[in-house]
Amino acid sequence: MTTRLFDTFSTVASEKRAALVTYIMAGDPDRETARALLESLPAAGSDIIEFGMPFSDPMADGPAIQKAGLRALKAGQTLRKTLEDIAWFRTINSITPVILMGYYNPVYVCGVETFLNDAKKAGVDGLIIVDLPPEEDSELCLPALKAGLSFIRLATPTTDEARLPKVLSNTSGFVYYVSINGITGTATPDYSLVSAAVARIKRHTDLPVVVGFGVKTPEDAKAISKGAEGVVVGSALIDCLQKSLDETGQATPDTVKNVLDLVRSLALAIKDKG
Repeated sequence: MTTRLFDTFSTVASEKRAALVTYIMAGDPDRETARALLESLPAAGSDIIEFGMPFSDPMADGPAIQKAGLRALKAGQTLRKTLEDIAWFRTINSITPVILMGYYNPVYVCGVETFLNDAKKAGVDGLIIVDLPPEEDSELCLPALKAGLSFIRLATPTTDEARLPKVLSNTSGFVYYVSINGITGTATPDYSLVSAAVARIKRHTDLPVVVGFGVKTPEDAKAISKGAEGVVVGSALIDCLQKSLDETGQATPDTVKNVLDLVRSLALAIKDKG
């Protein structure tokens, strides 16, 4: 059985390019603006959307995404509303994969079975839960796979040959390679090392490998795309959004436009074969 993720990676492979994976935070800076971005990202060139679940203690995220989550929580965003937003998106887009990214606590509070049922019904394609290691697969990973949702695992520069098979054992959809050590949005990856790392992971899996953390500019995206099947851009989009807000942290007429303009430039860079 094919999935939206499988179909998307097949399409971009036929176009001989990498997929552009874009991250935005649900409810940031308010629900209406986040929905407007969610609706418009595919037309701007996003192939896959990571939709952040706001959480008050996002330990793997850098300052930009931490602030985005706090803005969303302050504006009243909840996990229930985030799933409702995806269900709304599915009424206008049945093609673009949506991955929920975040931490286990909100899922645990909701209840795993309830969360998975509601996520599947809403049209979620997969999960990235950054604080659940493979040793905890019985908590959420295996139930998610049983429910028909992909569970996407992170591999890092410190994931060695002994650890990698364990990381990949129940991974599905794609593998997310974290190109730098540390938190999101705080450094630029060494392009010369990324291709080798992706090739090493590919020796262990047939899944697509996408690369994220530290991809800030169209030039970064183009360089990374030459050695990966997908490029994730998150903090750069959140930074762009933040800079467009007014002095009270509210959206302005430039907010959606500026983020979409950046996405278009990233998509063009990845599609450029030169």
